Amino acid sequence: MIRARRGSLRPDELVAAALAEDIGDGDRTTAWTVPDDLPGRARIIAREAGVVAGTRVAGATFLAVEPALELRWEREDGEAVSAEETVMTVSGPLGGVLTAERTALNFLARLSGIATLTARFAEAVRGTGCRVTDTRKTTPGWRTLEKAATAAGGAVNHRMGLYDMVLVKENHIRAAGGIGPALQRVREPAAREGLEVEIEVTSLEELEEALEAAPDRILLDNMDPSSLRSAVGRVRRRSGPRPLLEASGGVDLESVREVAGTGVDLVSVGALTHSAPALDLSLLVEAG
Repeated sequence: MIRARRGSLRPDELVAAALAEDIGDGDRTTAWTVPDDLPGRARIIAREAGVVAGTRVAGATFLAVEPALELRWEREDGEAVSAEETVMTVSGPLGGVLTAERTALNFLARLSGIATLTARFAEAVRGTGCRVTDTRKTTPGWRTLEKAATAAGGAVNHRMGLYDMVLVKENHIRAAGGIGPALQRVREPAAREGLEVEIEVTSLEELEEALEAAPDRILLDNMDPSSLRSAVGRVRRRSGPRPLLEASGGVDLESVREVAGTGVDLVSVGALTHSAPALDLSLLVEAG
């Protein structure tokens, strides 16, 4: 079994890997067309409305290529931008701007796209009392960045990985011999490490079995709105502490408000990270 260190790659590691992938042993086009130390200025412009995210890693990309560049951000993470508005300006040696351009835009566009889609989901559930949360369905190595982007868009971060929360899912339940045995196995070690315990159920019968073991959260997987309302009612009728209820499974922008309106505490949406389109951004040189 692979025993990796905790957490995804650091932003500086991602920047270094992305630049090595793109530049290799040299940017031939820029080296042969742009005079050394030619000064210049460029703007990153949004071609469509959205929510900005990824400013730090995009900025780090420019500076990794050319430390002499000066960056001025007109929008910070979590801020809205309209079509044709400037997100940032960069000035200094123009060769460094052009060599870093695509990699910086890749980071910024991808992460802003995630923040933009997340903001649409967050707006869709506004006023329901339910919060949108992300999942582990992230780009390998990008999890820290992508979860920061969902937070910038207004979501609640779910667990970062397999190490910071116990989430007992269908296959764990089968391997352990049932909901009760699975929760019994994890309760004591989770308490020692101060970790929350969540368990996945797919029916109201499984919900009742899970409630007997008093987990911190219950994941209601692929339940229709009627079943979700019944689940919420059953939990609210119980005395004492109640678990948080999380709805999950195939939720999209058309259905998320109805799901949120059932009374669940959270609705998890994998699409925030696995299906968000990149925000359309361009870098335009203004002076050289």
